[in-house]
Amino acid sequence: MTSPSVTRPPVTGPDRGHLLTEQANPLSERLDQLPTDELVGLFCANEREPQRALEAAAPALAAAVDAIAARLQAGGRLFYLGAGTSGRLGVLDAAECPPTFCTAPELVQGVLAGGAPALLRSSEGLEDLAAAGRSDLEERGFGPADCLVGIAAGGTTPYVLGALEHAQAIGALAIAMACVPAEQVP
Repeated sequence: MTSPSVTRPPVTGPDRGHLLTEQANPLSERLDQLPTDELVGLFCANEREPQRALEAAAPALAAAVDAIAARLQAGGRLFYLGAGTSGRLGVLDAAECPPTFCTAPELVQGVLAGGAPALLRSSEGLEDLAAAGRSDLEERGFGPADCLVGIAAGGTTPYVLGALEHAQAIGALAIAMACVPAEQVP
């Protein structure tokens, strides 16, 4: 029995080659050839870069936390929304709020392109549907009192951008979270 061939649709949309998330790290070109101690050392050294980025973003993160807290205190809810790994991380954080902070499950919600099945299996292509981000929020009753944290590693995911546009249009708090310099985000 032969396996069916898998073809991916052609990549459409803007060129993403300039994004930091799409660049090859020259330090990782020979990972498979490094001795284990050097490999682990390289991983440890590279983990400092995200920490530096977080430190640089601290004022913006603090402002976002304050804005979200104000909305939650006024009765709003927090939604994390993303696709792929970014969305899965948002779902994971939302799932941890009830056991960790004793919150109602509805207070912090994770929304993932492709829904629950996409937690376990990649759902390529759904991230490119801008209207789906809006639709997924509408299905959950997302409204003007609520907060949206749209998570997109490269800052260009149409699913996330569509949801952020919707949040802004209805007067909800809309926060974009990306792993690229601000000047690379549209």
